[in-house]
Amino acid sequence: MKTTLFSTRAWLRLAALGSLVLLGACERPPMDTVQQGYRGTGMVQVYNPRLHEATVAANQAPVAMPAASADGPKAGQVYQNVKVLGDLSVGEFTRLMVNMTAWVAPEQGCNYCHNPANLADDSLYTKVVARRMVQMTQHINTDWKTHVAETGVTCYTCHRGQPVPKDIWFTADAQPYGSNFMGDKAGQNAPAQSVKLASLPNDPFTPYLLGKEPIRVGATTALPTGKGESIQRTEKTYGLMTHMSASLGVNCTYCHNTRNFGNWEGGPPQRVTAYHGIQMARDLNLAYMEPLASTFPPERKGELGDAPKLNCATCHQGAYKPLFGAPMLKDHPELAAYRPYTAPAAAPAAPTAEAAPAAAAPAPAK
Repeated sequence: MKTTLFSTRAWLRLAALGSLVLLGACERPPMDTVQQGYRGTGMVQVYNPRLHEATVAANQAPVAMPAASADGPKAGQVYQNVKVLGDLSVGEFTRLMVNMTAWVAPEQGCNYCHNPANLADDSLYTKVVARRMVQMTQHINTDWKTHVAETGVTCYTCHRGQPVPKDIWFTADAQPYGSNFMGDKAGQNAPAQSVKLASLPNDPFTPYLLGKEPIRVGATTALPTGKGESIQRTEKTYGLMTHMSASLGVNCTYCHNTRNFGNWEGGPPQRVTAYHGIQMARDLNLAYMEPLASTFPPERKGELGDAPKLNCATCHQGAYKPLFGAPMLKDHPELAAYRPYTAPAAAPAAPTAEAAPAAAAPAPAK
């Protein structure tokens, strides 16, 4: 009888302990909600105010420096090897360099990208990459307004004071075991933060943010008539959607119509913006990041030797808009368009005696 009673109490204690462990994974109330759709449709965003405070603190834009004068000589006339920003005045150029140092390498300083013995030298890979990133930023702000609008981006949007942005990705090895002896896990059942530790494929980026695989989750017909989508593609799509939701700190209904996720009609306008964001990320990875694979040293590459690439989290970092929509571009219009510097034409030299044309003969007297 004593044994039975002791066993019952022990089980009750274990059950209570187990309940505490399970509840430890839950978020305690109160929670905040924001309604963004018609009542009764479930178009509500749910926020944890305690976690949201940390997100807000991490997404504060730096104070802008006073604007520099556009007057005076151009940077391309004064400095050597200025291939991108030579059209800026020396004051504007210096201001941007100071800001870039604060945005990207505040601890390392100018020497993170420059050879202190020769600032024009391109021997450091960081300088070559930085120049290309300036061009990429100008491309985003000029050609991808469908996603960034007039808010735009700067180096700080991704770097946040770190030489390497916190959220980057590399293509995962599809067969890490080297053979099929251990089976092909298809990237699933691995505790990856990219899919918030779910059992979904842990590389949803290569198919969609580097390749152009269709983002689909269901068939358009009731029967399997060849127009449906595979379970694997559906799971990869859910992996990408999980990443996007976590990156922006929002629910699925931030972009999707609760009555029909696949239907564009009646959906929030954010879905269109997100669509362009996927296209933009793919464009930037293909046109700017992947071509730098030969420039990056081995320690900066992925396990397959590819260059670091960007995804939604690289800019958003938990906020529905990067830096909660702080319009940094208005303080840095030089990052809005690529304007190649063209040196002014040299004044023609005075002709020499050998090159001087012969004087016209006087007209004969009449």
